[in-house]
Amino acid sequence: MGANGPDLAALQRRLTEFAAARHWQPFHTPKNLAAALSVEAAELLEIFQWLTSEQAGAVMADEDTAHRVRDEVADVLAYLLQFCEVLGIDLLAALAAKIDRNELRFPRPGGGVDPSSG
Repeated sequence: MGANGPDLAALQRRLTEFAAARHWQPFHTPKNLAAALSVEAAELLEIFQWLTSEQAGAVMADEDTAHRVRDEVADVLAYLLQFCEVLGIDLLAALAAKIDRNELRFPRPGGGVDPSSG
């Protein structure tokens, strides 16, 4: 557990143990997990589908909707963590490397120094 709750590695272990206890590993193939991840992301999108920008910005103000959003976000993260576990991807390292590539691909306008970096 980290200072603010469980860390990603601990959650990933819990998900692995949960699936193993139910003998779900044969179904947790990269293809199936990618499909499940896509479905859960679509369920998150469904909450926002017909909302205006203003309504979408206030979605967490309604507890029932906020609960649905939190559940779908958790489902997306759970499947992403399981996907990464099956393929041996270090999620945080992959994200850091992607941010590095994006910083090179999309340089800061004006090429100036980031005022928040120092």
